Amino acid sequence: MIARKGDPRAGAVLVKTVDRRAGTAHLYSEAVRGDGERFWMQPVRSTLEADLDAYIERSSRIDPDVWVVEIEDTQGRHFLTEPVDPA
Repeated sequence: MIARKGDPRAGAVLVKTVDRRAGTAHLYSEAVRGDGERFWMQPVRSTLEADLDAYIERSSRIDPDVWVVEIEDTQGRHFLTEPVDPA
């Protein structure tokens, strides 16, 4: 679900995955390498949903155009197609 709508043309994107059964969550932020390749990184290493929500809140104060997509999946999958840097 889209938990927060940002600017349709310029907003950064955060993807939060939640596995309620395991009680874990992960946060992914899109980034660009020096060579222009897009990838996803984990800006917060914690798996506690409250820590991720605090990061999202701080990010939205800094960048009001940020989008937040939340995925609930019992296997904790993120469904991102670009590379994801390991934690």
